[in-house]
Amino acid sequence: MNDDNGLRLNTQLLVAVFCPSCQFTFVPGSNTRQCPQCGARCDEDTGGTQIAARQDACQTDVPRASKLTELDQLIGQRIDRYQCNALLGAGAMGRVYLARHVDLHRNCALKILPPELVQSDAAYVERFADEGRAAAALIHPNIVTVHAIGEERGYHFLEMEFVAGQSLRKLVESDGPQDPVRATSLILRVAEGLAAAHMAGILHRDLKPDNVMLTHLGVPKITDFGLAKRVVLEPSAGAHVEVVGTPPFMAPELFQQHEATPASDVYALGICYFYLLTGKLPYSAPVLSELIHQVTHDPLPSIRRKFPQIPLEMSECVQQMLSKTAANRPQSAIEASQLLAAVLGETEDLDQLMQSAFAHQSGVKWVREGERYRVNLQFHDGRRQLVLVEPSDHAAAERALRISSVCCPALSVYFEPALRLNSEILHGALAIAEIDGEAKFLMVDNYPRATVDPEEIRRSVLEVAHRADAIEKLLTGLDLN
Repeated sequence: MNDDNGLRLNTQLLVAVFCPSCQFTFVPGSNTRQCPQCGARCDEDTGGTQIAARQDACQTDVPRASKLTELDQLIGQRIDRYQCNALLGAGAMGRVYLARHVDLHRNCALKILPPELVQSDAAYVERFADEGRAAAALIHPNIVTVHAIGEERGYHFLEMEFVAGQSLRKLVESDGPQDPVRATSLILRVAEGLAAAHMAGILHRDLKPDNVMLTHLGVPKITDFGLAKRVVLEPSAGAHVEVVGTPPFMAPELFQQHEATPASDVYALGICYFYLLTGKLPYSAPVLSELIHQVTHDPLPSIRRKFPQIPLEMSECVQQMLSKTAANRPQSAIEASQLLAAVLGETEDLDQLMQSAFAHQSGVKWVREGERYRVNLQFHDGRRQLVLVEPSDHAAAERALRISSVCCPALSVYFEPALRLNSEILHGALAIAEIDGEAKFLMVDNYPRATVDPEEIRRSVLEVAHRADAIEKLLTGLDLN
C-alpha cells in the first residue's frame, strides 16, 4: 500500500522520521512527532524526513504507546529469575531494566523485547536468539557480557552485564570534547573490543557513542553486538533499499547497497573518534538525503582547523579511518587498534592512571577539571592538603606531568628556612609561583607524560602532599591548604 507521501508500506514496514536536529531516526507516536532524543519537532515544516523502517529495527525511544503501560508494569515485577527494579532505557529492540538476579544476588541489565514485535514477526524472535548467542560468545574487558537469553509469559529477554556508568555520548554532552590523549585511549580500548568481535567473525553494524558504556572506573564497554537496527530507505524512484545502522555512523558503501564488512565497522569507530575529539559529528544535514550525499561525496571536515591542539598524527588517523573508500581504511578493528596504539605510543590515558593510582588509597579523593586533576588528601592527624596533577602545555611527545601543592604565602621571613628545606628534598623542589595574584611557596614534581605509571603518580602525590603540609606547618603553624 502507499501512504500520502508515496512510501511503500506493508505489514512489516512503518513510517519512521529522521530528525534533522540530532540525526536520530525514530518511530513517532500517534499524536506527536517530537524527537525522543533531542525534543525537536520533526514534521515536514521543520525538515523532518519520513523513511520506511522495519518494525523490528527502527531506533525509537519507546515501543508503541499501546504497549507502554504493559511494559511499565514490569517495574517491581519478576520475570523468570529476575526482579525488574527500574527502567534504564528504551529503544526499538525493547526496554532495558535494571534487574536483580534472585538466585545469584547480583544486579544485571535485562533487555525485554516489545510484545508487539514478537506478535508481528515470528522470525524476529529466532533472529534475536541467534544474535544473543553470538553476543554471548564475546568475552572481553571492553565488551558488555551477555549472560543468558530466555522467555517467560511471552516476554523474550536478554540478560546482560550491568554497567553502572554513562555512555560516550553522555560523557561528551556533559564534559565536551575530550583531551586528545584521553580520546585516543578510549577509542583504542573500544577498537580492542571490536577487534575481538571481528576475530570471532562478528560485526557490530551499529557502533556509536550511545552503544559504548563507561564503567565507574572509566573503562569503555561496547554493547548491543549483532543487534543493529535495520532501516529501509525508500528512494523517490526505484525499489526500497535496506540498510543496517544509524545514518551518521554508516560508511558510504552501505548507502550504495554494499554488504557490511569489518571496514564499515571501522568507519563507525572513526566517527566515534571524531566525536570524542571535537564534540560534533563530521556530517549533519536537515534531511536524510542530504546527509547521505555528504557522507558519500563531501570531504571530511578538517579537525585541526578548529582544534589546532589535536596532534597531526591523531588527525591523520581519523582521516584514514574515515576514508570514503573502504579499501583505504584499516580493514578490521584489529588493524585499527594497531594504528591507534602506534598513534598513542606509550602515553596512557591520565584518567586510567589516576584510577589505578588511587583505587585502594584511603583518605584520597580526586576530581577532574578539564585537563587537570584536584586531589584532596586527609591525613591521620586531621590535616588536609590539596594536590594538583596536570599535563604541561608542550607538544604531545614532550609533555610532562606536573604534580604540585601550595604550602603557604611566600613571605620574605620564610625565605631562609625554605631555602634550607629545599636543599634537603630528595624528590621534587620547593618553588615560588604567583597564584591568584599572590606569591606562594609550593612543592613541585615532574614526570615525563609518556612514561609515567600509576605507582609513580601515587607515590609522588603522597610525597608532595606530605612535604607541602610539613613545610606549611613548620613555617606557619597553620593548616591553610
